[in-house]
Amino acid sequence: MDTTVTQIGTVVVAELRAAGYMESTIGNYEKSIKALTGFVEQRGGAYTPLLGAEFASMTTSPRTGRFSSQRRFDYGRLVSVFDTYVNTGRVDLSPRKRGGGGARPESSEFSALIRAWETDMDDRGLAPATRAAYGRVARSYLAFLEGRGVLSLDGANAASVFEFLESLLDRWAKSSLFWVVSNFRPFLAFTHRMDLVDAVNLTGVKRSHGILAVLSDNDAELVVQACMSNVVSARDGAITLLALTTGLRACDIIGMRLTDIDWRGQTIGIVQQKTNNPLTLPLPALVRAKLAAYVLDERPPSRDDHVFLRSVAPHTRLSDHASIYTVTARTFRKAGVTGIKAGTLFLRHSAASRLLRAAVPLPTISAVLGHSSPESTNLYLSVDEDRLVDCVLALPKGARP
Repeated sequence: MDTTVTQIGTVVVAELRAAGYMESTIGNYEKSIKALTGFVEQRGGAYTPLLGAEFASMTTSPRTGRFSSQRRFDYGRLVSVFDTYVNTGRVDLSPRKRGGGGARPESSEFSALIRAWETDMDDRGLAPATRAAYGRVARSYLAFLEGRGVLSLDGANAASVFEFLESLLDRWAKSSLFWVVSNFRPFLAFTHRMDLVDAVNLTGVKRSHGILAVLSDNDAELVVQACMSNVVSARDGAITLLALTTGLRACDIIGMRLTDIDWRGQTIGIVQQKTNNPLTLPLPALVRAKLAAYVLDERPPSRDDHVFLRSVAPHTRLSDHASIYTVTARTFRKAGVTGIKAGTLFLRHSAASRLLRAAVPLPTISAVLGHSSPESTNLYLSVDEDRLVDCVLALPKGARP
């Protein structure tokens, strides 16, 4: 195999064009290939993954002398493609995952423990999102221990749990630690270190139940109008309407396949990724119309049978919940609705509030939202302002306000 940068670059560019990449994107690849060519030629001429790693680490812009996130992305992306070609003989243009899943332990004992934990989660059939959350906090804790010279779980004590959680406050709001603790406890139980589980319980971290923000009727109308017009693409409109009317989670929108849509029955049937429970939802007319417009007229040809695909090559499924947030935020902005973090969680709250105001029973709302327990739906009682007002007792005569 010819492993000169020039030859590999020629193959990569040809694959990019064959996959339908935009010329502007191909141009960015060619700029990176030119820079890599000069770098490798100074060191012998043939490309190796080791040289690629060195090239990818050159993240300082020579023009400004500062770190360049664009340079890191462009060089890292190119090296990833080159490495795959050298190792497998084929060009892999799959989208790169965001982030690295958090810190990772390096010691052999901790690495083996993480592998055992991941195997256990897989054997129990936990949803991908749950496995990712559980795995991330477990890896972070073990990496935290390594940073303090502890290379075996036998050397961990209750104080390390408190110190680990305290170290997270630099990047986590204190009110958000509940989710860290919830994801941390199962891992500690898996290790049979009940003293560490007891330490987590002693932290007293509790879930905050604030009054949920929901979309006003006026803003909801603006969003729907934008989705049904040509202001946004058919794909973005269909995704936003699905989230707004059904309350589907981002992972379920991403995972939806063409065979999940029953056009004649006007329903969507999926198995929820978070709970593994089957869920069938009605397709409102406006959602069905926008979905049809996307599937028939806008969806790019692809072997990938997921409903929603990337709009630029490679035309594969959307990568993660951040891609759905990008779509909904863009739709809200084009609809003129500002000052709102329009993620699927917010739209999920809004869908629940509309059902509640329509006097839909809580068990039904729980089923529509796909909650594994009806108790999870009680949180939405806080958004029904009219009924909450009805519960307020009148002030007795003569009492001071």
